[in-house]
Amino acid sequence: MVSKLLCATDGSHSSEKAVTFAVSLAKSLGVPLTFFTVTTIGPERASHSAFWDANVLEAVDAQIHRELHQAKAVAERAGVRVVRCVAAEGRNIPETIVAFAKQDGADHIVTGSAGHRGAARILLGSVAEAVVRSAHCPVTVVR
Repeated sequence: MVSKLLCATDGSHSSEKAVTFAVSLAKSLGVPLTFFTVTTIGPERASHSAFWDANVLEAVDAQIHRELHQAKAVAERAGVRVVRCVAAEGRNIPETIVAFAKQDGADHIVTGSAGHRGAARILLGSVAEAVVRSAHCPVTVVR
């Protein structure tokens, strides 16, 4: 039984599909929904790089806020009663998603899949696949 749902999102087309699916699932089950995103560059890490400055970090924060706000708006328009947005910093995106889900008590994760195949999958890896392999709970991958 699902009592707390986590939807990992990054603003991509595939994660927009995951948002839509998660909203529908949360509404049908009547459970709280958390939208979660991971940034790999935070202020501490950026301060050690010549390529990042305050303007770039502010732009990243604005983009994250916009993506989460859009997801929350979709959920609220659909009538999901409890919606929350969380952003976290982490170098390993799948590990950060799974750790947050476990710590937060989520018992189901929804994520999108870019659908990489063959060489692209080998070279780029798959966040969705890594989440599925390491999650403590069921994971729905939306394509």
